[in-house]
Amino acid sequence: MEDVKIMVVDDESRMRKLVKDYLVKKGFSVVEAENGEDAFNRFCEDKSISLIIMDVMMPVMDGYEASEEIRKLSDVPIIMLTAKADEKDELKGFEIGIDEYITKPFSPKILVARVEAVLRRSNSNQEEKLLEAGGIMVDLSAHRVTIDGKEIELSFKEFELLNYFMVNRGVALSREKILNNVWNYDYYGDARTIDTHVKKLRSKLGEKGEYIHTIWAVGYKFEITDEA
Repeated sequence: MEDVKIMVVDDESRMRKLVKDYLVKKGFSVVEAENGEDAFNRFCEDKSISLIIMDVMMPVMDGYEASEEIRKLSDVPIIMLTAKADEKDELKGFEIGIDEYITKPFSPKILVARVEAVLRRSNSNQEEKLLEAGGIMVDLSAHRVTIDGKEIELSFKEFELLNYFMVNRGVALSREKILNNVWNYDYYGDARTIDTHVKKLRSKLGEKGEYIHTIWAVGYKFEITDEA
């Protein structure tokens, strides 16, 4: 499992070493972070991380805050380590999108077994996290877009917009519907922000930008008209 990289996040170096040693024995590649802010920055720099083991109580940025920020970018599996067994804390974590909770003290062998189980679940859902159309590949888990195999850089909203277009391929989408689904229902901004983002998205997609068709007086439709 050397190609499976796990990030261990804890402000105690002793705890990081304990977890790392067991994971390395099982063949995992391990990177470390000493607090939530460090974890977020490392994850932004390295999208090959397959799973995160995150402590809750840490300085600078705690585990909940770091997980919440990471969730804005990725569905990477997160296992939370906590000294708390409070139901409210667990519910808070699950609302953010935590995959598993393990209460300290814990058995390192049980932790490794949980890691393997979470990875199996994640891999079984991997195909659902990949969208492809006309040479455009969207990897939802890695928050990555490639065009004919070449990666392109999109902002968070451009990525969400492209994802929404591809999921609703061939469907005419009103600006209101796009706002409600990409900018969320509590967004009260001007619908013209969609036109601005679509223009930038088309430019970054190059010739593939032609797949996003303007529907007069309605909105947009993602459609590949030249496919056989």
